[in-house]
Amino acid sequence: MPEHIRVEASPAGVATVTLSRPEKKNALSIALRDEVSDAFDALASDPGVKLIVVTGAGDFFSAGFDLKEFRDLGDPAHAERLWASSDRFHHAVLSCPLPTIAAVNGPALAGGFDLAILCDLRIATSTASFAHPEIAFGDVVYGPLHELVGGAVARELALTGRTVDAAEARALRLVSSVVPAAELADEVQRWAAQILRAPRELLLRTKQKIIRRAGAHPARTLDL
Repeated sequence: MPEHIRVEASPAGVATVTLSRPEKKNALSIALRDEVSDAFDALASDPGVKLIVVTGAGDFFSAGFDLKEFRDLGDPAHAERLWASSDRFHHAVLSCPLPTIAAVNGPALAGGFDLAILCDLRIATSTASFAHPEIAFGDVVYGPLHELVGGAVARELALTGRTVDAAEARALRLVSSVVPAAELADEVQRWAAQILRAPRELLLRTKQKIIRRAGAHPARTLDL
């Protein structure tokens, strides 16, 4: 059983993956990333699942990668495990054959911002915010952000690391909807209901068109 995420499936075909490290602001540790990747692989092959929702426990979506795990990059075995986990995690979400929704229940920072934009749609609470504070010390996942908001906005956000609040995110079309925190679950359900009108086979075909149109993404996180 996973320790750092919760996975729940509804009879309607919606599977919800909840990042469950609220005491760490849902930081994306190696263990958590591997559990998310395993969950996505399993859900994608489950004929009863048509849509995957990703959200965070508590009042944070995710604060990004667990920085304490970067202290031991001098250990080749640890560095190899960290980057292999990262590469697999990003591509498990980015190339998921099923539609995905990020239910952004609070700040989505650094790798948490990346996770949100790797999903097909984003529904946010009014307390959500997005930023790349890691620009001062690490790489930013740029390609998927550019695809969503275009070069001008993506370059600005990637180079400055400034914070985008929920209202601006809606104006930039970074998110599809913004609602009060108490209404997030209902709003996600409303969007999900529109997607679930289509049979699973059609959703799989449409998602393949989305992936194909996005083009080939580099295999390594640091090249995205």
